[in-house]
Amino acid sequence: MGLGRSLSLRPYWRSIGYILLSWVNSYTSFLIVYLGVISLAFVAGFVHSPMVVANSWFIRQRARAMTVVSAAVPVGGALISPVLAFGVSSIGWRWAAFLSGCIFLIICVPLSFKVRRSPESMGLFRTAIYRGILPGMTRPVKRGSAAGADDDFTAAEAMRTFVFWVLVISMMGRVAAYSTVTVHFVPLMVWKGLTQEESAFLLGAFAFINMVAHFVIGWIADKVNKPGLMTLCHLVCAVALLPLIRDAAPWQLWLFTTVFTFLDASFPVVWATVGDFYGRRYFATIRGMMSFFYMWGSFAGPVFAGAVYDRTESYASVLWTLFAVLALATLLNILLIKPWRQRMVALRGQAMASVH
Repeated sequence: MGLGRSLSLRPYWRSIGYILLSWVNSYTSFLIVYLGVISLAFVAGFVHSPMVVANSWFIRQRARAMTVVSAAVPVGGALISPVLAFGVSSIGWRWAAFLSGCIFLIICVPLSFKVRRSPESMGLFRTAIYRGILPGMTRPVKRGSAAGADDDFTAAEAMRTFVFWVLVISMMGRVAAYSTVTVHFVPLMVWKGLTQEESAFLLGAFAFINMVAHFVIGWIADKVNKPGLMTLCHLVCAVALLPLIRDAAPWQLWLFTTVFTFLDASFPVVWATVGDFYGRRYFATIRGMMSFFYMWGSFAGPVFAGAVYDRTESYASVLWTLFAVLALATLLNILLIKPWRQRMVALRGQAMASVH
């Protein structure tokens, strides 16, 4: 199945799910439709498939491309959520769900058929691939061959490398810290002395700054050592936690709110790094294997924080734990700086040799 057709099935089933949602009349039918159709389609086609497309099409600006994909989520939420809210309040949630499904069918499904898996699938081949690594490399290769395909890692090969597990453990720490802070953001700020209204306003600012930070960090990432940038992002986020442990001034809360967005904004850089290390052909499988391991952090972090606060009525221990977790992630990212540099030198050497 081609990637374009595979991608088209996700919005198709999501649209069917929203249409079915408008007809549910019991809690059981709601669970069947929402969990069995909408949620599965949402997870299958959320950011994973577009990330695979970005990794297949871009090399020199891989991080920037993945940043655009990742930033589409908060941008879409900011634009569409008010429209949906207006629809629910004016015509009811059933008609709003039905029209949402119809819009998916009319707009999203046809657009997904336009997606092409790679430059090779359109006959662009090495011209598109290696121009991204070294400008001026435009020598074509035979039809049907994939430039650099022999250098791609399979999922089994990737899992046997040191880099794979360093990335997995680092990402587990990152998602644990970020999920904990986002889930407990308002209670955390209330614990620091803000009112619920002030905390909610700060959370809104956090979401907006996060969207801006995505584009800034993504633009920087394609110009520098990616693991080095990831190291810096994790380090400043860890340091930003420290003032919250004691009495923090309002400016420190704003500084934390601003700086901690770097953790989420750097995540597309992580996937661009994975693409740099392991190539394009098996990226989707490798990403899926990594996700299976690191996503446990997004579950464990908030649950741990809630349990600690219920027992102690304090987030101090939680913040110290998050600091330790991000410090470990920082150290692990440092270990990737030299291997990433060596990998890039090797790829450039192969590209140079291929034109002689």
